[in-house]
Amino acid sequence: MSVFMDLSLILTEDRSGLRLLVDTAAHLGFSTVAINYVFEPPAKKKQEIPSPKPIHELIDQLPIVQGRSWPIRVLNRLTVVMSDSTHFRPNAVEYRQFDLLAVQPTTEKLFHAACMTYDVDIICVPVTEKLPFFFKRAPVNGAVDRGVVFEVSYSAAIRDTTMRRYTIANAISLMESCKGKNLIMSSAAEKHLELRGPYDITNLGLLFGLSEEDAKEAISSTCRSVLLHADTRKTASGIVYTMKTRQQGALPPPDCEAPAAKRPKPHLTA
Repeated sequence: MSVFMDLSLILTEDRSGLRLLVDTAAHLGFSTVAINYVFEPPAKKKQEIPSPKPIHELIDQLPIVQGRSWPIRVLNRLTVVMSDSTHFRPNAVEYRQFDLLAVQPTTEKLFHAACMTYDVDIICVPVTEKLPFFFKRAPVNGAVDRGVVFEVSYSAAIRDTTMRRYTIANAISLMESCKGKNLIMSSAAEKHLELRGPYDITNLGLLFGLSEEDAKEAISSTCRSVLLHADTRKTASGIVYTMKTRQQGALPPPDCEAPAAKRPKPHLTA
């Protein structure tokens, strides 16, 4: 049985609305969700990166996932909307406070940089306006090789018919380049009425040009790959230090003499 995830629930000031959003996601069968802190730096002024709030302060008690016996898992995510290369700080300590790190580039140059060099987990595709550039296969394939995924959100298509056209057009344009690889679909919902169930999202993926298998993976196994990529990013490329230790039974008791083969040879004197 698949484990479904929605890696973008937009953080709002309405705490009761946020709790209702998480409750609805659990009721629809999502096992993992991410609260998305959208950060759009101003053009000239330097603005501090927001810090994630502890989950227990936002949600008193996590709801049980529908059809499961465990509570929903809630993560923190930061999305940096980039209109300039200075908006992304590669070595910012504030980024480490979040479980997931995403960028939303607004120009072709920034999209190319995000695909090829930025150490992020998700690249968001704008869905509220027509893209000012075309997706090229070279940077898209570069992102796929690096394990970075692309995200298409669907809630804007529910709010407005014009945004619906942009969402479908931009998603299809991306599909022509990535061929359904390394793609996730999220809600980017601000209200609980904007959430849809996993199988409704799968049908929406067919409209975007995905196969049925790829559409299902876009809300399950590919999302799990994002979480693994995030863990790897935060642990210095996944390097694990190991140290060999002697087994307890391999050491001789302190009172026992060493075997004859292990004893030092006596020096012969004339």
